[in-house]
Amino acid sequence: MRILISNDDGVAAPGLAALHAALADYAECVVIAPDQDRSGASSSLTLDRPLHPCTLPNGFISLNGTPTDCVHLGLNGLLPQVADLVVAGINLGANLGDDVLYSGTVAAALEGRFLTRPAFAFSLLSRQPDNLATAAYFARKLVAAHDQLDLPPRTVLNVNIPNLPLEHIRGVQLTRLGHRARAAAPVKVTNPRGKEGYWISVAGDAEDGGPGTDFHAVMQGFVSVTPLQLDRTFQDGLSSLQPWLEGLL
Repeated sequence: MRILISNDDGVAAPGLAALHAALADYAECVVIAPDQDRSGASSSLTLDRPLHPCTLPNGFISLNGTPTDCVHLGLNGLLPQVADLVVAGINLGANLGDDVLYSGTVAAALEGRFLTRPAFAFSLLSRQPDNLATAAYFARKLVAAHDQLDLPPRTVLNVNIPNLPLEHIRGVQLTRLGHRARAAAPVKVTNPRGKEGYWISVAGDAEDGGPGTDFHAVMQGFVSVTPLQLDRTFQDGLSSLQPWLEGLL
């Protein structure tokens, strides 16, 4: 079995090394990751310049592109054999609720949607690597059990792990995405030459974070597992839109 591993924190990120170490004795693992931090890149592809893969001394492949570029190339000709499974992470920072719209970690997993097996995206709720071992433990546990899953094609499992030692994790919960409130206003800055700019500010707090959501699970000390699909069609809206369109013609 072959696993393609990627991330959005960059090829030198400690979470990537921890994920590879957790899976290396389970399957043949190939790492293709951005050459720098590409957090927030979502599912963007690089179309304005060529991409240049570079194999590092540890065997990881560094790419001057986005997380989606990494998986796209890995599944479409860069590797001599196509991977069976795509696993992304371990991201340092949560990917809860609306975060999945922007997350390069989740995007890397989504790019593996054409494979027959579900993809995984793993995130630790901390910017520090102190409890990476906890996240790596659950990554290994869940990926090793993936062949027991009965899920439709193009499914991604978004997994968020609380920033706790393993013995303090209360269990694993199946969840839905919660929703964040509006983000804080961008922070205006002026450089020494007087040019103004803006920093994107912190994400909003949980607005829909009650029982059953990924926010609630991790705050209670549980690992959150949320199934995602690419199809974002608003099915309930079709019935009301049809008469509206007919009235326009």
